[in-house]
Amino acid sequence: LRLGSIAPNFDADTTNGRINFHEYIGDNWVVLFSHPEDYTPVCTTELGAFAKSEPEFTKRGVKLIGLSANTIESHSGWIKDINELYDTNLTFPIIADKERKVAFLYDMLDYQDTTNVDSKGIAFTIRSVFVIDPKKTIRLILSYPASTGRNSAELLRVVDSLQTGDKQRVTTPINWVPGDDAIVHPSVNNDQAKVCKSESKGSSCSFSLTLAFRYFFRSTAS
Repeated sequence: LRLGSIAPNFDADTTNGRINFHEYIGDNWVVLFSHPEDYTPVCTTELGAFAKSEPEFTKRGVKLIGLSANTIESHSGWIKDINELYDTNLTFPIIADKERKVAFLYDMLDYQDTTNVDSKGIAFTIRSVFVIDPKKTIRLILSYPASTGRNSAELLRVVDSLQTGDKQRVTTPINWVPGDDAIVHPSVNNDQAKVCKSESKGSSCSFSLTLAFRYFFRSTAS
């Protein structure tokens, strides 16, 4: 799988019932993320954080869906623990992928760490993340080792960047967050850039195109 690929479709059992993945996406953005195993300490902190930050993803039209290489029964007990530990209410579905069918489909398996396996020697999933847009296109792929927890704030930042870029035809520089300057996309010509800058004034856009304009004209003049 690569950026720009259509996210493979699948049917799976989840803690919220059986789903067809493309139907679950619908007209939304989706963050699909995998976990090595239920009840593990790092995974538990991640799901607690995702549950607490779900309203922020929802504001952006993003649905969350997790995956772990265990059964529905195991997931359900784990969710109860997470809700108690983090005083939250985890409502997004978690895929039961004990046979690793989805994990193999999305290449979520660990090649480096030979200890990251179950009792049968089958590799557990690593901490993969896929950001998928409403067209079912994969826009971001991240892979973390089982030993390293993810950053939910960074995923929100990436979603903001992708959605802003799609809407305003800009790219975002290092460490960009909403409200910072953005860069006009190279495919936008001078006249279009002036329109972009004009339209951004007084609008609800939470970024400035000042840096973008300087960069744009400097780059086209050289």
